[in-house]
Amino acid sequence: MNDTTQGIRIRPGSLADAPAILDMLDAAVVWMNARGNTEQWGTTPYSQKPGGPARVERYTTENSPYIAELDGTPVGALVLDSGPSPQMPIAPAAEPERYVRLLISDRRYAGRGIGAALLAHAAEETRRAGVDLLRVDCWAGGGGELVAFYERNGFTRTDPFLSQTWPGQVLARRVG
Repeated sequence: MNDTTQGIRIRPGSLADAPAILDMLDAAVVWMNARGNTEQWGTTPYSQKPGGPARVERYTTENSPYIAELDGTPVGALVLDSGPSPQMPIAPAAEPERYVRLLISDRRYAGRGIGAALLAHAAEETRRAGVDLLRVDCWAGGGGELVAFYERNGFTRTDPFLSQTWPGQVLARRVG
């Protein structure tokens, strides 16, 4: 499927996209740290975290990855799954769901609607699967800017949680 929104093309991802996803994750850590945010993802580049590259490889082989491109260049990634990560203190929904496991955009292309386009694609893929519920979890610290981003994209807060000392928020969106 090739969705196009504002020049953004969204295509299925694969293992071949893992290096580009890792680059985006590493750049996001640098970007967050430069703004004083060392709590969300820490200070170690994702590619150097124990298990980081292997997790991205699993995302691209065991889940449903999608890549956003502008002029053929990967500028964002979305990974959908059938539920939350078992490593997180989040209960699966009491009904079938699709779950956003990863949403990342290349900070060099910020402000172009990449995240919103990927979330719209996630909603459409969820609908196509005959599922009504799309959920995501995110970092709830830093004044709640990330939570507000998801709310602007049609999600509603459901359950707050703590993963050790990391504050998180689960959000849900009905797509049926």
